[in-house]
Amino acid sequence: MISISLPQHPETEVFTDAAAAVARLQLLYQQATDFLCDGFTKAMAGGQVGDQRIRAFYPEIRVATSSFAQVDSRLSFGHVAAPGEYATTVTRPDLFENYLVQQIGLLIRNYGQPVTVGVSDTPMPVHFAVAARPGLTIPHDGAAGFTLRDVFDVPDLATTNDDIVNGTHTPANGTGPLALFTAQRVDYSLARLAHYTATDPQHFQNHVLFTNYQFYVAEFEAYARAQLADPDSGYTSFVSTGNHEITSADTTIPETTKQPQMPTYHLKREDGSGITLVNIGVGPSNAKTATDHIAVLRPHAWLMVGHCAGLRNTQALGDFVLAHAYLREDHVLDDDLPVWTPIPALAEIQIALEQAVEEVTELEGYDLKRIMRTGTVATIDNRNWELRDQSGPVQRLSQSRAVALDMESATIAANGYRFRVPYGTLLCVSDKPLHGELKLPGMASDFYRTQVARHLMIGIRAMERLRGMPLERLHSRKLRSFDETAFL
Repeated sequence: MISISLPQHPETEVFTDAAAAVARLQLLYQQATDFLCDGFTKAMAGGQVGDQRIRAFYPEIRVATSSFAQVDSRLSFGHVAAPGEYATTVTRPDLFENYLVQQIGLLIRNYGQPVTVGVSDTPMPVHFAVAARPGLTIPHDGAAGFTLRDVFDVPDLATTNDDIVNGTHTPANGTGPLALFTAQRVDYSLARLAHYTATDPQHFQNHVLFTNYQFYVAEFEAYARAQLADPDSGYTSFVSTGNHEITSADTTIPETTKQPQMPTYHLKREDGSGITLVNIGVGPSNAKTATDHIAVLRPHAWLMVGHCAGLRNTQALGDFVLAHAYLREDHVLDDDLPVWTPIPALAEIQIALEQAVEEVTELEGYDLKRIMRTGTVATIDNRNWELRDQSGPVQRLSQSRAVALDMESATIAANGYRFRVPYGTLLCVSDKPLHGELKLPGMASDFYRTQVARHLMIGIRAMERLRGMPLERLHSRKLRSFDETAFL
């Protein structure tokens, strides 16, 4: 007969203080991971564990309300849609401490009800428990002296999904979701982030820039070093791939022998309000992968600052395009977000980007139209779309009034909409294939040399403007449904 070995935990308890509730979540999580890691170490050392299953569970938060009383409707978060019981499992409460204190505190204040913190009935996979422990790794199947899943819980994709964010979740036992992501879904993405970006999740900042060219990285590092040299900048360190972190402007960063799929760099501030730059490379699949996983960190905004094809003869190389609508022909999100779903422009983001363009270019008003157009950006999944029959994609581009085309922007915006993360796009025209200006090697080099620094600076300035905006204003109600989770 198989026996189940479980860790000892405090009893479930109610809290009226958010910080105390989070402290209990941290204790429960630490006890669970310590128990699993100790059991795993012993099992690997002994090669067998007999008829024993070693199991621990994620901690959870619960709250119940019986009132239909209105709360502050100006906020897009911090309240539930209807009376009832709501819960969510929690992982890495150390990483999400400030977020959890804020979200729990809003619930307590808005409803005058305590939250309940205890152990859930969701097993914690041993892979995620050991993920943050240096020196511990899970062997591949058959490498250990025992069958791993006979002894420990392993990741279960049947319960690791986006049903809540996609609006297809069915509450279990009448308990609604309190957050957009379950603990196992978060753990899955944290592990993927470390793999794809070669930086640990704790380095990610609340403001994320996506680009589709490596050229931007050198400029970002140069800007970061200048900020570290300025004691009044508010930035504290710069992290490059491989988790190499510097706090001084003149510190050398070791070269990375093998670049990850999505090289990522972080210009950090103490409160996490710095800027992260992710080079997602080319294509909507990469754009979806990156945003799928970064979304669990609940960033305050993400922006695309990449290159595009200008579709109008009146555009010039180096002109900017501020997207106010998106034509989605990328197809990677069709199963999660129907193509008939409108992806609205967010006023707060649009204003910040336009003001940043004015600041960096020193143009404003009517003169700004000489170098920037606002319009529809089309995103396509075929890099060689120009070679298709002109009556196909080109006709649709004309009908949609698109002014630019790329392979990532609509994907990033649509996933921002899906995950309730404020989004925006400012592209730079690097070629005009419909008008005979192709992206050729020599022409591209001259263009990149003169335009990258200015374009990146606009993205940075926009993020710095958004940083100063109150959170309740930035997280627009346009991103929230009528049956929404209380947690942001």
